[in-house]
Amino acid sequence: MFIDPGKLEIRLRDEFGGTMGQSRVVVRQAVDLADSGQYQADVGATLTNDVVIEELSDAPDGPPTDRWNWWIGSLEIAYGGYGQFGIRRYQNQE
Repeated sequence: MFIDPGKLEIRLRDEFGGTMGQSRVVVRQAVDLADSGQYQADVGATLTNDVVIEELSDAPDGPPTDRWNWWIGSLEIAYGGYGQFGIRRYQNQE
């Protein structure tokens, strides 16, 4: 696996703020996306912690969940089939 969940969670909070619940749900979705192989098949690159942080850095200001949904929306428009990786709900833990 090229996503390191523990490190990604910390980097998300360091880079974009937000709550523990927000960063955890983004990590879960990133792991699911990486495991699916869809990103690699469409983009031709491995999904890594660095890729997630870089892509979310391009999103408008907001917490990790908003940035993630913005990026997933971009992938949906470009390739289709990414809606399942969007975030609809999460537990808002501090």
